[in-house]
Amino acid sequence: MDRGVATIEATIAPAADGWRLDRALAEAVPTLSRERLKVLIAAGAVSHAGALARDPARRATAGSIFSVAVPIPTLPHNEAQDIPLVVAYEDEHLIVIDKPAGLVVHPAAGNLDGTLVNALLHHCRGSLSGIGGVARPGIVHRIDKDTSGLMIAAKTDRAHEGLAKQFADHSIERRYRAITGGIPRPAEGSVDAPLARSAQNRKKIAIVPGGKRAVTHYRTLQTLRDAALVECRLETGRTHQVRVHMASLGHSLLGDPVYGRAKGFPRQVLETIGFRRQALHAARLGFIHPIKGDVMAFDSDMPPDMQELFSRLHV
Repeated sequence: MDRGVATIEATIAPAADGWRLDRALAEAVPTLSRERLKVLIAAGAVSHAGALARDPARRATAGSIFSVAVPIPTLPHNEAQDIPLVVAYEDEHLIVIDKPAGLVVHPAAGNLDGTLVNALLHHCRGSLSGIGGVARPGIVHRIDKDTSGLMIAAKTDRAHEGLAKQFADHSIERRYRAITGGIPRPAEGSVDAPLARSAQNRKKIAIVPGGKRAVTHYRTLQTLRDAALVECRLETGRTHQVRVHMASLGHSLLGDPVYGRAKGFPRQVLETIGFRRQALHAARLGFIHPIKGDVMAFDSDMPPDMQELFSRLHV
C-alpha cells in the first residue's frame, strides 16, 4: 500500500458481466459506493492490466481484475476514545463486535466522534486495516445506527481484502431478528427487489428498477399480537435492505421511523415502553476466517429492549 493511498484489487463477478464499470466495481467492492467509484475512475485512480480506466460507463467483463487506488482522507476528529465494547471474538487479524443500538459505526457529518471507529481505535491500539482510510479504519461493512448486533472489523489490510471479497460474493452468513407489524402471509418467502436511493428523498432507500440487486429470505419464527418475530437471512447486504423489503410486504419493522408507522396494539406497546428504533437485531454472523481459513459463526441474543417488546406483544 502506497503512502496516503490504499490499493484494492477488485475482480468482476460473473453476474456483473456486461454491467457498467462503476456498477460492477461497486458490487465487487462493497466498502465503496458507486458514486465514489465514479469520482475515482474520473480521477485516474482505477486501472486494468496497467492501463487507466477512465470511463465509468464502459462495459465490464467477468473475471477482469481492476486496481482501485483510494486516497486516505484525514479527519482531525477521528481519535481513540474509551467507549465500552462487547467483543464476541478477537485475534490479531479481526474483531467481531456486538454493537448496541444507538452507536454510529464511523465518523461523519453530525457524528464526528463517539462512534464505533473511535472505540475500535482505542481498543485495538492502532491495529486496524487502513483500506477504509482514516475515516473508516477497519470497517468492512456497516449496520444502521439504531440496529443492534454483530459486525466485523479488520485489523490488517489482508484480512480486510479477504472479508471484502466474501461480502462481494455474498458468502457471508447474516441472519437478523426483526419484529414486524402484522403477521406475514405467507409465513416464509423471499423478496428479490433492487434497491437504490429514492429520487424523492435521498435519505431513504427505495425499490428501484435498475438498482442494486437485493434479496432477503424471511421466515416467521413466532406470531404475536398483531405482530411477528421474523428471521431475515440476507443473500445480499444493501443499505436498509431488511427494513425496505419487509415494508414492501406491508409488514414494516416496529419502531421504524422512516419506513413504517405502527398501528393498533403494537403502537400502544411502543409508546408504553418508549421503544423508538427499528426492531432489528443482527443475530448471526458467519464467515471464513480470511487468514486461517476456519469456518466461524457467532450468535447474539436480542438485546433487552427488543426482548421487552417481544414479551409485551406475546399472545
